[in-house]
Amino acid sequence: MTTLAIIGAGPGLGAAVARRFGREAFDVALISRSQEHLDALADELRQDGVQARGFAADVRDHQALTAALDAATSALGPIEVLQYSPVPHKDFMKPVQYTSPQDLQGPLEFSLFGPMAAVEQVLPDMRSRGRGTLLFVNGGSAVRPHPERAGTSIAFAAESAYARMLHDSLATDNIHVAQLIVPGAITTGDPHTDPAVLADTLWALHHKRGDFRHYASPMNV
Repeated sequence: MTTLAIIGAGPGLGAAVARRFGREAFDVALISRSQEHLDALADELRQDGVQARGFAADVRDHQALTAALDAATSALGPIEVLQYSPVPHKDFMKPVQYTSPQDLQGPLEFSLFGPMAAVEQVLPDMRSRGRGTLLFVNGGSAVRPHPERAGTSIAFAAESAYARMLHDSLATDNIHVAQLIVPGAITTGDPHTDPAVLADTLWALHHKRGDFRHYASPMNV
């Protein structure tokens, strides 16, 4: 069995990515905070022919997150693709002049320590199998800091640096690391940011590999 794990799975992008990879015979592990919502999404995906199961965990609880990934591996098989794409909390987006060091703890737990814990969990098996893909999905503030969204901007920049270093260091292990930047909102019907369009892009990042950073739509940086 080949498994995709989506951290931050929901009815928009997560569901679209699950369907896209499901068409390629991937089983899908859905990870987010609510088991009830995950079970409903998994049921919906199974009706579309996608073998999916939900595993509840808060990304800021690293023990729970690694336990969810371990349970997913036991239930569905080794994780070949890991996507990290949870939506940050609104309270991470204070203006920079009102952001204290304490205000950065949550964003960094969410956008840096969370993905680090997830990668630490799945990477040994990817290395032993000789293949794998790590996909990071971020907003535009990852490359253009927004002074009204200081916590997310700082944490996304840290996540970007971490992911880029993984890209450079894991290539010799046949593990591909890529980042998709989505400027603005994910919008159904938009030619660039519709969930199904983004899902096709993420499949291409896994399947075709290539460079580290990709943009869902043009962005002057």
